[in-house]
Amino acid sequence: MKAAYCIAASLLALATGHASAQDFTPKAKGQFIITTRVTSVAPEETGDILTAAGADSGLDVKVSDDTIPSLGFTYFLTDHVAVEAILGTSKHEVRAVGGATDVKVHSTYVLPPVVSVQYHFNPKGRVSPYVGAGVNAMIFYNDKNYNGFDVKLDNGVGYALQAGVDVAVKGKWSVNVDAKKVFFDTDADINKGALKSDVTLDPWVVSVGVGYRF
Repeated sequence: MKAAYCIAASLLALATGHASAQDFTPKAKGQFIITTRVTSVAPEETGDILTAAGADSGLDVKVSDDTIPSLGFTYFLTDHVAVEAILGTSKHEVRAVGGATDVKVHSTYVLPPVVSVQYHFNPKGRVSPYVGAGVNAMIFYNDKNYNGFDVKLDNGVGYALQAGVDVAVKGKWSVNVDAKKVFFDTDADINKGALKSDVTLDPWVVSVGVGYRF
């Protein structure tokens, strides 16, 4: 996720440095923005692996980060209020760790669409920050098991908080930096009920990209 922060800072500096002398299209009611992004998905996972009887096995769940391309679609209901949907899919490795144990048990792709309502400050300005809140779904697919483990993860619905900024560059083009905190729990069934875990994923979804305003 550090790479995403560095890219975001560089693009913002470049955008603000070159934008001041250029004409731009401000945000407005009825406008539609498509944003292509590079997105870091970084779970802040917690989850003890328990026996079927509820005893602590001494192992915890560890989930890897991923960096992916993604798309954002934003429609302005008013000059200030917009609805955004994001699309992308990430792949994550799941490990069981504890003491001297660190073993790969599972990998899965995740389809985590987020739909949020945003409030945009300074929509007529070149630099326009925003905040938002919404819902997300976590859909796990194309999963694989490793090292004798059989892991099943439950799909579900969570919620998300969001903050970001758009910097208009020239004409209808803009640079976007966006951060979402997604709150989501899933139940993991391991080895057909012999082990289990209530896993809190709560990923940070941090993006930088380029948008075009229609």
